[in-house]
Amino acid sequence: DIIICAAYSHELPRYGVKVGLTNYAAAYCTGLLLARRLLQKLKLDDIYEGQKEVDGEQFNVEDVDEKPGAFRCYLDVGLVRTTTGARVFGAMKGAADGGLDIPHSTKRFPGYDSENGEFSAEVHRNHIFGQHVANYMRSLQDEDEDAFKKQFSQFIKNKITADNLEAMYKKCHAAIRADPSPKAKKDKKDVKVKRWNRAKISIKQRKDRVKQKKVAYLKQLEAEDDE
Repeated sequence: DIIICAAYSHELPRYGVKVGLTNYAAAYCTGLLLARRLLQKLKLDDIYEGQKEVDGEQFNVEDVDEKPGAFRCYLDVGLVRTTTGARVFGAMKGAADGGLDIPHSTKRFPGYDSENGEFSAEVHRNHIFGQHVANYMRSLQDEDEDAFKKQFSQFIKNKITADNLEAMYKKCHAAIRADPSPKAKKDKKDVKVKRWNRAKISIKQRKDRVKQKKVAYLKQLEAEDDE
């Protein structure tokens, strides 16, 4: 396999999301980052902008006439469990909204009811903007203040509340679209590698070493004879 583009959730602090890097909303942001980065690399980002108004509805990008076709890709879940609401589908949704052509349905998104076959885009939107986390924050804070401070200590440290969580993700989406390019890598300093084994010597050095040993041995014999 050849990797042509990658994005990671630990890049999200660059875009304003400093906490909660493993939840559904962060997965969506990571998928969006991947899509915009890939399309920028292929110079398709201005042609396929994706779904800029995030509403949780299913979105499928369509080819633009007389332009290169949309980039088609397929979700490979690997060993991840494909339960409804799994974060892997959040990443896929972010990539689809970012402008990638990914065949999918709404059956594994949060908000899908398997009993009646109906899908609530509002529920899905709330997950994309972290409102399920916001509701839990409010509930836990009311029930157990100490537990809230312990579990959401990083949120408190970064002044993130249940009320400004959605705004944080909106800013993140906008920042990703503005500049999805990867962070420039710093030039690595030349590191002197330590050797724990003796370096090989040349043939000339070996011969000189033998001569030195012979001279030393002869001197030792002379000293013994003198005694």
